[in-house]
Amino acid sequence: MQAVIRLGLTGGIGSGKSTVAAMLARHGAAVIDADAISRQTTAAGGTAIAAIRQVFGPEFITSDGALDRDRMRERVFRDPGARRQLEHIIHPLVGLETARQTQAAIAAGRRCLVFDVPLLVESGHWRPRLDQVLVVDCRPEVQVERTMQRSGLARDAVMDILANQASREARLRAADIVLCNDGLSLQELALEVQQMAGRFGL
Repeated sequence: MQAVIRLGLTGGIGSGKSTVAAMLARHGAAVIDADAISRQTTAAGGTAIAAIRQVFGPEFITSDGALDRDRMRERVFRDPGARRQLEHIIHPLVGLETARQTQAAIAAGRRCLVFDVPLLVESGHWRPRLDQVLVVDCRPEVQVERTMQRSGLARDAVMDILANQASREARLRAADIVLCNDGLSLQELALEVQQMAGRFGL
């Protein structure tokens, strides 16, 4: 039986991490997106909604039954304890769904599992579960420009997000492989990923 490679994929906001994940998926990797799973738990009818309502109150749930993200963002910004409470609700649910998707991918015969985890470096618990870590890297000023163009956020807002993520240096220290996505066209990035894919059994 072919060994399964567990690849951690991370990068700061605007680095192109999600684009690289999609390219790896096209080469046959099973991408398990921790952010997407987290969002599903707080969407309308999500598995975290009942506990959020109980802990924070019904005013944090929208009329359609989803987490009121704007209200919660304000709350956790003002109160670090609230962030820990929210993480205590969401993280175990994300862990369960991640495990379910992992087993399904292995059962389907996938040889490379890509765990797309924005906060891989910050979390601490991911590294021992992975064979290798791929960091998508670029200069901070490129991150800021890309994020402003994509999201419409003001520069100050993007800088606040960057300040709350692991530093570029910390991500690079955690990397087994670095993909420098600075000034590359989409075609050039796709070629870099294609050349890398063989290392991951793809």
